[in-house]
Amino acid sequence: MNGFGRGFFGLPPVVKNIILLNVIMWLGDLTVRSVFGMDLTMILGLYFPKSEHFLPLQLVSHMFMHGGFWHLFFNMYALYMFGQVLEQVWGPKRFFIYYMVCGLGAAFVHETVIMFQYESLMNIISPDQLQLVLNDGSEYFNQGKVFSDETMKSLQLLLNTPTVGASGAVFGILLAFGVLFPNTQLMLLIPPIPIKAKYFVLIYGAIELYLAFKNPGSNIAHAAHLGGMLFGYILIRYWRKTTTTLY
Repeated sequence: MNGFGRGFFGLPPVVKNIILLNVIMWLGDLTVRSVFGMDLTMILGLYFPKSEHFLPLQLVSHMFMHGGFWHLFFNMYALYMFGQVLEQVWGPKRFFIYYMVCGLGAAFVHETVIMFQYESLMNIISPDQLQLVLNDGSEYFNQGKVFSDETMKSLQLLLNTPTVGASGAVFGILLAFGVLFPNTQLMLLIPPIPIKAKYFVLIYGAIELYLAFKNPGSNIAHAAHLGGMLFGYILIRYWRKTTTTLY
């Protein structure tokens, strides 16, 4: 594993280009926001299909948008640290397929969870309340306003809040590293202790699972993180059954 420490320009092509694209999209969002007053995350972020804002291209575009510098930094740092090793092992084509499958799988799981929340709300909201949310919910949301009624508020946020970030694909990368290199020692920052990759991935997954059930309405797409790991694991298992090598 000689990929560590080679610097950005020594990265393999897919990892390098994904990082570049994410940084360019973040800088583009800042520029468009300051010059034109438009928020690209509200256009290219992923919405629930029942939302008036949903576009099919968002299934891909949301993976290259981020909600802030630190959101971008931690996703790209994890991709830099672990993705380059996987790309060297798998090659660019297989790594790119894996990355996209994890990202799309994360979106699928996230949207499935949102669908169940949507159906639950539709069972308890009155027709008049529903019409009010559909007519005025988006405009109120853009003004920073939410409905006082909790059911109406939940539906308003569900239909008008986009999901952004590469976290689903990145969690798939973490899963793959833990599966392929389970005994590699990683050094945590907080607390500063060594830990094997397989335990790091298990702990991360357990935390995400706990948070997904504890805070189902959170703005953080915990279900998407788990979806990225799930689809990554399924793809690795499939490759192991259909190829003659471990990778």
